[in-house]
Amino acid sequence: MGNSLSCFSQTQAIKRNKCRAKSSQSIPPPYFPSSSASQRSDKIYPKETNLDTDYIKEQARVAAALLLQHHQQNGTLTQFERSVSVRDPLAASKRQKRIPRSSSSRPSLLSDSLPQHLEIPNQLLPSQGTEVEELETKHFVLVHGGGFGAWCWYKTSTLLKENGYQVDAIDLTGSGAHSFDSNNITSLSEYVKPLTNYLEKLPESKKVRTLAPCLHSIKEFAGAFSNLKAESMQIGCFLIQVILVGHDIGGACVSYAMELHRSKISKAVFIAAAMLMNEQSILDMFSMQLGSDNLCQQAQMFLYANGKNHPPTAIDFDKSLLKDVLFNQTPAKDVELASVLMRPIPFAPLTEKLFLSATNYGSIPRFYVKTLEDFAIPVSLQEVMIDSNPPEQVFQMKGSDHSPCLSKPQALHKILVEISKIPLK
Repeated sequence: MGNSLSCFSQTQAIKRNKCRAKSSQSIPPPYFPSSSASQRSDKIYPKETNLDTDYIKEQARVAAALLLQHHQQNGTLTQFERSVSVRDPLAASKRQKRIPRSSSSRPSLLSDSLPQHLEIPNQLLPSQGTEVEELETKHFVLVHGGGFGAWCWYKTSTLLKENGYQVDAIDLTGSGAHSFDSNNITSLSEYVKPLTNYLEKLPESKKVRTLAPCLHSIKEFAGAFSNLKAESMQIGCFLIQVILVGHDIGGACVSYAMELHRSKISKAVFIAAAMLMNEQSILDMFSMQLGSDNLCQQAQMFLYANGKNHPPTAIDFDKSLLKDVLFNQTPAKDVELASVLMRPIPFAPLTEKLFLSATNYGSIPRFYVKTLEDFAIPVSLQEVMIDSNPPEQVFQMKGSDHSPCLSKPQALHKILVEISKIPLK
């Protein structure tokens, strides 16, 4: 009997030991967070609270920049809702095709989990301490003057692009490579249409004080930081806007666009340009300098496509006087280029009065660039426009004719870069 009890007790001890072993195996091991993707587990463990806030903010900036550029490229930037139910359009494809786990020991970045076509160069990613606001002044849109075309900006465009700026030069209707006959342009809106069309296609700009409202979209889009609180995403304010630059009568075209697309323009630059007041036309402005000794007036030739009994349809220049009027400081090869590429200026837009409001046009900072050797729009006329409609700041270009984009490209480039760096109020 004693032997039986002894065997029984030994058997029970063995069973107890086995149960203890099984129960000890069922207890999950302690959770030690690791940056290695190969050590991840599908099990849910208690949240780690001691996160590196600086690292989180840096990755949040990266996610924001990626999402912003994606929407800019696709024209889908909209104001984010505060709802957490925003669905990721790529979620289905993510479930079907999982990204393989990395065996690397480095901390994974948000950009690692994005599709290849959404990756952006490292120089575009915000670094520690970089504000997203800097993106707003890196895009110039150049608007040529009467008779010119986008071609006249080739030096300015090259210099700006070499310095990291995005540049677009517009051909207005009937100008440059635009095939429309300038004699058939009947309004300023028709003449400016390529510029307004361009601005309409830009994504809507928003002043965003915080990215907290779009936190969940960023998290789902980037596939990370799903447990972060909204307050860790305070990135600041950013705008999606361009700097408009107008030359000659292109200044009136810039003003027209400022009135229509206030939210898409951060600054406006007028280079020896028509900077008009409300209810003033380009013809009104030029009438201030009419006189028998006016060289520009002598070089102009009116075209009457509808007959001499009707108003002029366009204005052309006497090619023999081009250098004296527009290019008196410009290299000979560029004068020759201009004499081949310049086209007639439509007359109807010159007679149309602009209606400019303080709410739209008046809310955008303006800068004026004076050309001191200008025989087309003399300094005296430039000063009249500046005094009657004061801009934020005036720059002077010594030794520049009416076409500084061709005669003084380096000096003009420096001024444009300086204007781009002037902080917005």
